[in-house]
Amino acid sequence: MSSILTNNSAMVALQTLKTINSNLSKTQDEISTGKSVATAKDNAAIWAISKVMEADVKGFKAISESLSLGESTVAVARNAAETVSDLLTEIKGKIVASQEDSVPADKIQTDIDALKEQISSVINAAQFNGKNLVDNFDATSILSSLDRDSSGNVTASSIAFNGQNLTSDSGTLSTANALSRIGTVSDAGVYTVGNGATLSSAANDATLTLATDLADGDTITINFGEEQFTYTNSTGSAVAVADLDDIVAAGIANLGVEGVTTSVTGAGEVTVSSTNAFESIEIQGSSPSTTVNVDPDAGGAQSAAGNGNAATLVARAETISLGGAGNTGGVVNDGDGFQIALDGKTFNYVAKDGDTLNDVATGLKRVIDAGGVEGVSVKVNLSDDPTTAPPTIQIDNSGTATVSLTVDDGSGGTASGGLVGLDGIDVTTKEGAANALDNIESLINTAVDAASAFGSVQSRVEIQSDFIGRLTDSLKSGIGSLVDADMEEASARLQALQVQQQLGTQSLSIANQAPQNILALFR
Repeated sequence: MSSILTNNSAMVALQTLKTINSNLSKTQDEISTGKSVATAKDNAAIWAISKVMEADVKGFKAISESLSLGESTVAVARNAAETVSDLLTEIKGKIVASQEDSVPADKIQTDIDALKEQISSVINAAQFNGKNLVDNFDATSILSSLDRDSSGNVTASSIAFNGQNLTSDSGTLSTANALSRIGTVSDAGVYTVGNGATLSSAANDATLTLATDLADGDTITINFGEEQFTYTNSTGSAVAVADLDDIVAAGIANLGVEGVTTSVTGAGEVTVSSTNAFESIEIQGSSPSTTVNVDPDAGGAQSAAGNGNAATLVARAETISLGGAGNTGGVVNDGDGFQIALDGKTFNYVAKDGDTLNDVATGLKRVIDAGGVEGVSVKVNLSDDPTTAPPTIQIDNSGTATVSLTVDDGSGGTASGGLVGLDGIDVTTKEGAANALDNIESLINTAVDAASAFGSVQSRVEIQSDFIGRLTDSLKSGIGSLVDADMEEASARLQALQVQQQLGTQSLSIANQAPQNILALFR
């Protein structure tokens, strides 16, 4: 049935043409924008995901810049630490040369002073964008990542590390909160913090008492440290005590142990004197016919040893233990300070985070050696396990005057610089040259450890920076796969839709002519 009021063909053709035009418009938008999802109305879910990922890409670009800045800062610090290590190695060469008596020590000291000034210059200049990592132990971090969990929550991650203070600053000791972890050990026991002892250059004595005559054919044996004296009576009669003491005194003296002298101080009594600063001597006497008793400190606090038993003639130096009543498994906290005072002149070492009691002992030796107290020398006995057996420090006085010794400690201070004691290196004296040789190794190790620490951080930053770059590329690719238009497909679709549009237009034109054909029925 034909109708002049309703043209169904035209309506169908019009709707088809509208659909074609809509698809054509969308395809043209894809081609002009390059995106299949350009707005939320195109695909709300995909658009939302892409925007979150685009925000992450923006964040990672900022992180990449942060990593680049951090890497440059750490690289400067690493180069500075390596340079300091090289300069300290040069100083070591000068110190070794100064051990020879024939070299001009004052000229060598001038070279050493110049190298010390260069180290200071390197440390002061080692900054990037105002950040210096080699003049403090401050905690530092570099923004390294944005982590998004399954719930969409975002947290920032950082590469955290500490600066490596390569200055020679002594730090700041606080004694307000005592640690009770340092004490001087003597024959009388352990001095508590705040009390002290006296360092004297006088020899330590041990007394050997020969109780009876030595029978004919019998042998007396004196074990003296690593040496041994023996005497066998082959006179045909007993050797009287009054003669035996001379024989024993001469025999021990002839062993040639450095710093040891002997004297007969009574009938059957031989006094052995030792000025050995740091080496104790174990003494053991025995004989089948005469009793040999050894009093290791000539009537002091130590018990005498009977015939065949050993006693120890202790070294002259005063021993300081870093254990003490407050020792808690050998743990040392940042800011824990330790002080040794010699004749009122204080020497401090304040621990940094990560230090052990061995580090404390080494640091105290360096500052005392640098202090130049006449006649005073220091030896450190490090511990294989400072958590269970604390290290000790021996301090000796070979001068003519006595030296007072007190100790103290406390928490809450500011850590000493890693190269504390460097400023006091002085090879113009034999003792100073020997001390410098002892201490330079620990200084070099400190600089090497600092360079190693910075190298590890720099390597990690480089790895993270490379990862962030790759991650950013992956995110961009993912966003592209979600929202980018397939241009080949869009081009083919455009041509097809243009043809469809032409055909749709013609179809609508034909449909619109249908009512004209009805007029022919009324002619």
